[in-house]
Amino acid sequence: MTFTTVFLCSKCGTAITPELAELAAIPDVSRDDRDRDKETRRAPSTVPQGRYAIDPEPWGAPYVVQDDQEDPKPAQSRGLMVCGEDGFVISAGSRRTVLVHPEDAAGLRPLPGWKNSSGCCGPTGDKGLNRACPCGAPVATLAADCFGPHELHLDPVRTYAFSQEDRPSVASTGTRDSRQRGGVTSPIS
Repeated sequence: MTFTTVFLCSKCGTAITPELAELAAIPDVSRDDRDRDKETRRAPSTVPQGRYAIDPEPWGAPYVVQDDQEDPKPAQSRGLMVCGEDGFVISAGSRRTVLVHPEDAAGLRPLPGWKNSSGCCGPTGDKGLNRACPCGAPVATLAADCFGPHELHLDPVRTYAFSQEDRPSVASTGTRDSRQRGGVTSPIS
């Protein structure tokens, strides 16, 4: 049996992703500059298209000052060191963010005024949520700068998962596929 998951906006219920299959762990991604895109300088996406992984570590804002300023650690998993006004910081953000390929959530848009999207060649992902559902609700953080990882983190509170096992196709059942959400059945296109 194959299980797939669709991630939806907690505010409006809109599907943010297509059906995705879960990875057992976050893949290791090359940090070698030769593997970066020649035009955008972005790293390869941490997660391949059509898949997702759960990041057990804190990701993104807010940040707290690290105890050991002599031997600082990256601010978050697969990230860079970040220095704030009081020294090197580490993420105290959400745990269990859903890591997806950025193109698997192509309907998300930057926040108005490109809020939290600063960076050199793309958003660094260390300023907080920077992508919104079409309804306007901030739901994700895109990291896509030329010197860090290339990944999209769905916020575990502002999004939710709907999973189901493989099901018969429309052709074999003669009925339209649907999903149950909060007591309301909604068609799948």
